[in-house]
Amino acid sequence: MVTRDFSEYFLYRWRYVIGYVLVSLLLAGLLVFTGLYFPGALSEQEIRSVIISESLDLQDLNTLTTIHLPYYLAQAGVFTLFGVSIFSVKVVSLALALLSAIGFIILLRRWFKPNIAVIAAIIAITTSHFLYIAQSGNPSILYIFWPTVLLLLGTQVTRAKKFRFVWKVLFAVAAALSLYSPLNIYPLIAIVLAVAFHPHLRAAFRRLSKVRLAIVSAVFLALISPLLYLIWLDPSLGFSLLGAPNVWPPDWGANFMQLIQQYFLFWNPNITSVMTPVFGLTSALLILLGLTRLIRTRETTRSYLIIIWIVCLTPVLMMNPDFTSVTFIPSILLLAAGLTSLIGFWYRLFPLNPYARIAGLIPIIILVGALIVSGLTRYAYGYHYSPTVASIFSRDLKLIPKDTKQLVVSADEKPFYKAVQAFNGTFVVVDTPTENMFVATKAAANGINQKNVEIVKIITNENSHDADRLYVYQKH
Repeated sequence: MVTRDFSEYFLYRWRYVIGYVLVSLLLAGLLVFTGLYFPGALSEQEIRSVIISESLDLQDLNTLTTIHLPYYLAQAGVFTLFGVSIFSVKVVSLALALLSAIGFIILLRRWFKPNIAVIAAIIAITTSHFLYIAQSGNPSILYIFWPTVLLLLGTQVTRAKKFRFVWKVLFAVAAALSLYSPLNIYPLIAIVLAVAFHPHLRAAFRRLSKVRLAIVSAVFLALISPLLYLIWLDPSLGFSLLGAPNVWPPDWGANFMQLIQQYFLFWNPNITSVMTPVFGLTSALLILLGLTRLIRTRETTRSYLIIIWIVCLTPVLMMNPDFTSVTFIPSILLLAAGLTSLIGFWYRLFPLNPYARIAGLIPIIILVGALIVSGLTRYAYGYHYSPTVASIFSRDLKLIPKDTKQLVVSADEKPFYKAVQAFNGTFVVVDTPTENMFVATKAAANGINQKNVEIVKIITNENSHDADRLYVYQKH
């Protein structure tokens, strides 16, 4: 009997290339659809982000004492070039989500075997949490972006054979800029402690050139000096960057129950600003399996790093459980470790039987397929069709007629529409209309008591309740 060599098959030889191409196409398609259609509206956090971006003034340093400053500056730049629209609000986050996804695909490829990297990457980019963060036009994407960049550049520093000094400088730049966002100091602390305690990393650090290390340190200090000055202007900024709660002491019991709901209450899903639980039951089991593997292989560099990182984040999450996204990257790394244990266990059962190995891929394919489909359907139905979400997101911005010259809004809506006016310049926000024809939001329509005006058009959205969003008035 002739034994077939599976390595000669085209699909086998090109399996990883095909896998990464499929991941890339899936990622691009998902980001386009989430940016334009799902949910295709603005949340309260995104509206607040627009207001903050418009309020920045480089000549007034007090306006810069805000967390996530680089993100808001980038968003303000986009608004200056393209105006404020639902897509322009989200485009910075979408771009960072694309870079984040590419980054953790490469990171998974460096830390795990290629088959594990492809499967974990597909699961990661199809989770409802990642898709929601990717399209949300507020700085929450930075909780995924900066840890990914830091881990990837840190790995590149220790492994690269060429341009090592360039990678060190890039790591210093990323480390400095990441400190402008809350909780990003903890991945850096984890890296520093891993270097201090792990023998391999400690030996690698000692071999670094002292001169180059001094240059890298100077670059880092130069980039964080504006942040230190802003913290000196407003010390509360420093506490916010550390993730300190607004109320002290925090309600430990309520915070613990919120964490349980966010991660483990699978039989009672909920939607507030994000969908909970963050991961489905199957993904959570793989993460727990990865955690056990991490403990068994705790002598490795990556185990040191992830364990220290989780230890640093745990008390912060207990104090402020709203920082859900900071656990995404370590969770995906644990999920990849869990997949390694699962697939490795099957291969150990049939080490010499290629047919059994192929047959063993069938339940794994079903498992991965179920995770992908459940993640996508959970996101689509949860954030687009769920009636409880309709009141959270606003589509009013794209409903405003293009020929609107004056817009009457309520006091609560005025900061947002004033920001839109500043960047778009297509209409003027007023309290008392002077044009013959003007538009009023639903919240402001009840306050229009002029006797010489009448409603000529009501602009609605697709909601079954509260669908009347804008009123077009005309004076007699």
